[in-house]
Amino acid sequence: MSHEHGEQKHSSCSHHHGNGDASHESCGSCSHEQPLKQVKHIIAVASGKGGVGKSTFAVNLAISLAQSGAKVGLIDADLYGPSIPTMFGLLDEKPTVTGKNLVPLEKYGVKLMSIGFLIEPETAVIWRGPLVSSAIKQFINEVEWPELDYLIFDLPPGTGDIQLTIAQTVPLSGAVIVTTPQDVALADVAKAVAMFRKVDVPILGLVENMSYYELPDGSKDYIFGNHGGEKFAKVQGLTLLGTIPIDRAVREGGDNGQPCMLSNPDSATSKSIKAAAEEVARQVARLA
Repeated sequence: MSHEHGEQKHSSCSHHHGNGDASHESCGSCSHEQPLKQVKHIIAVASGKGGVGKSTFAVNLAISLAQSGAKVGLIDADLYGPSIPTMFGLLDEKPTVTGKNLVPLEKYGVKLMSIGFLIEPETAVIWRGPLVSSAIKQFINEVEWPELDYLIFDLPPGTGDIQLTIAQTVPLSGAVIVTTPQDVALADVAKAVAMFRKVDVPILGLVENMSYYELPDGSKDYIFGNHGGEKFAKVQGLTLLGTIPIDRAVREGGDNGQPCMLSNPDSATSKSIKAAAEEVARQVARLA
């Protein structure tokens, strides 16, 4: 997969965001065929702010959906800070190539693609917007994705080129917004909500992560504030998909390649993630 070629291939194509197929009429290398036609539902997992556990939720959401019997894929769209190789314990694995396309890796029943599989772990991705967009389009069009019930995009924080490229390239079934309860996170999450509404992507709902820490006596310590996500969801008219407590096992599982849905399936956190995943599936089915 040549990212340089991907950028050059489209250098003469005057794409204009928001104009649909009409913007591609003069580009002979662009296909009018809808990408990922073999995928039933495409879900973006997003946040306005980094550090809220978005990738952790995306990974465990994918695993939970796979455990329910669904065929699931996960694209690590955070090109500047890919987490999927670490969280799945695949730091030394590389995808194979068939024809001109990459074959996604698979672990825990989830098909996977990440820029982290293609570069060395210490390599910094220093790309401008057009090259970033080209790489994302290659993950969509130049990977041998099989028939899937769900394909999840783990988006980077913010509201930049990657988010817009995905929203305007594939037919998203909806977006899941991940936040923590404190005001500083919710202020940025509001921008992510506004972006998806502006590009007409349905918002499946809000997940409040790191909602509380359960103390040994059973009481709850609301470290980052109390019910901030719930209040925000009500103000924004969003479905609250779930509240997920803080658990040391979540961090440990993410670091050692054993996500908590597998390493600690009976924990309160894993049960909360499973319930949130079930609600995501219900919201997707409702909008289908």
